[in-house]
Amino acid sequence: MKVSIVPILAILILSLTSCGGINRVMKSTNQDYKYECAKEYYMKGKYENASLLLNDVLAGMKGSEKGDESLFLLGMCKYYSGDMVLANDYFKKYYQTYTTGSHVEEAYFYSGKALYLSTANPHLDQTDTYLAVTEFQNFLEAYPKSKYASKARDLIFELQDKLVEKEYLSACLYYNLGDYFGNCTMGGSNYEACIITAQNGIKDYPYSKRKEDFSILILKAKYDLAIRSIEGKKKERLNDALDEYNGFINEYPKSKYLDEAKRVYDKTKEAIKK
Repeated sequence: MKVSIVPILAILILSLTSCGGINRVMKSTNQDYKYECAKEYYMKGKYENASLLLNDVLAGMKGSEKGDESLFLLGMCKYYSGDMVLANDYFKKYYQTYTTGSHVEEAYFYSGKALYLSTANPHLDQTDTYLAVTEFQNFLEAYPKSKYASKARDLIFELQDKLVEKEYLSACLYYNLGDYFGNCTMGGSNYEACIITAQNGIKDYPYSKRKEDFSILILKAKYDLAIRSIEGKKKERLNDALDEYNGFINEYPKSKYLDEAKRVYDKTKEAIKK
């Protein structure tokens, strides 16, 4: 009677589909077996089980081809599980450890992608947004012809839009605070802060869709700053507001803010006559 040999893959499938399979695999002392089981769990989308096994075998396989793949798969497990902080950590560890590894390009991209997915809305701190932009820029510098290059550039634009929105919201906040001096501990005024923030927004993101919005804020803030100024600075600042108006209508002759800009112009001219 011929005895058939069951392929190892069939054994793995049987192990994984049976009740309590992960517990039996974890108890095994065969690292290669655990590694293969981890890959099988990963392919089935059972990322938590795959992570348990990959963490268990990682130290013993460090520096080997299997260690290379184990670390990358661990990052992907965390990525697909939604743990972007750990995913980013593992991807960074991968491309820093396996500088010529078979997945280094992917790890670099997914490191940035994990940061991108963990960024906060524009009202909140944007540290992760800056980190994600830097990560993608470094990726593009290292792999300009990567299959992920186009996607990385698109994501950079999205992240920059978020940073622009943060600047715009900050400029609006300063303007709306107006005469409130509780936050002006170092002197100056909220209108000056609005002008500086909006100008920086234009300077840092000259092609932003918010450029026109920044510009009208600058015009309004310059007028409000001027009429609240001491006599020695008022006329100069009012003239500065007029110059801002002229620059605005030249750049945006069909602006949605034309009526608002004209009202500021009229008030400025009236204030100069007094």
